[in-house]
Amino acid sequence: MTADDVVLPPELLPADGRFGSGPSKVRDEAVSALAAAAHGFLGTSHRRDGVRSVVADVRRGLAELFALPAGYEVLVGLGGSTTFWDAASFGLVERRSTHLVIGEFSSKFAQVTRSAPHLDDPQVCETAPGETPVQPDRVEGDVYAYPHNETSTGVTIPVHRREGDALVVVDGTSAAGGMRVDPRAFDVYYFAPQKCFASDGGLWLALCSPAAIERIERINGTRSVPATLDLSIVVENSRLEQTYNTPALATIFLLDQQVKWMLANGGLEFAAGRCDRSAAIVYGWAEGHKYATPFVKEVADRSTVTATIDFDDRVDAARLTAILRSNGIVDIEPYRKLGRNQVRIALFPAIEPEDVATLTRAIDFVLDLVGG
Repeated sequence: MTADDVVLPPELLPADGRFGSGPSKVRDEAVSALAAAAHGFLGTSHRRDGVRSVVADVRRGLAELFALPAGYEVLVGLGGSTTFWDAASFGLVERRSTHLVIGEFSSKFAQVTRSAPHLDDPQVCETAPGETPVQPDRVEGDVYAYPHNETSTGVTIPVHRREGDALVVVDGTSAAGGMRVDPRAFDVYYFAPQKCFASDGGLWLALCSPAAIERIERINGTRSVPATLDLSIVVENSRLEQTYNTPALATIFLLDQQVKWMLANGGLEFAAGRCDRSAAIVYGWAEGHKYATPFVKEVADRSTVTATIDFDDRVDAARLTAILRSNGIVDIEPYRKLGRNQVRIALFPAIEPEDVATLTRAIDFVLDLVGG
């Protein structure tokens, strides 16, 4: 029996079968709004009011969504979170950074600073994937960096400060907009819009404290920096409601639509609450399953935006995901470098909790049919 031979009954098909951890589901209403606005928006100058006003809406909307204190600024840059790591190595780290590494993506930022010839080797505190993050006794660098949510494993770290003057730089790529956060606990909270914010990739956004802005301005001019990675240029352009060079306009528009949807329905608490409901469904299902268990053992460490579920050896997870994909339920394969017999299910705000519940029933149907 091939994957295409298995046909799920209609009642086991989610209304929307997109459960990917990025790019993520984009709400149909946002796409319709983009289509309606296309002639006056797409294909127009990003330095004119038609686009700049949308960038301004995004910046104001994010400041409201995260309840940013006075003096915090929203920066908008190009290239995604991967590019932000390079920019941060030039514009935020003065001499040395400290990194909590709990998976693939947190390790990449540490590697960037390790490879930067103008920086000292970073202090790295590494924990095995899926385990409770271990923190250093003391932060030795001038930047303290860690993820709010490790996308590859579904482990979370509460956003927090440590003693000392190090800037707290938090990777919120898959958490921002789906998990609660106190902005007073960070100096930089950076993310991309293709996850909780239900848009496309190609942008990075950073919520920056006055201390972070001061650091950017102080470093400016002290080292040679490519213009596309110069955070002082990002600050200048963001204040003008634009990016240094041309952005993907559809990405900005869809991001704005998602921010407005969140705010109209109750803000960050509304969005995080939807993720909480989806997480309770997935983890409750897995904890009572004869073949499945949550990959992250400690309940307090489990992500509410990215659920990783292990299967025992009686289940071929690759075959399971292939069957689901042939039925329109897509992108729940595990993170490729983790190499586990598991599924990874996005629980972002745009995903309906009812669809998550239907997904778990669809998995059980397939396992009963083809054998666990």
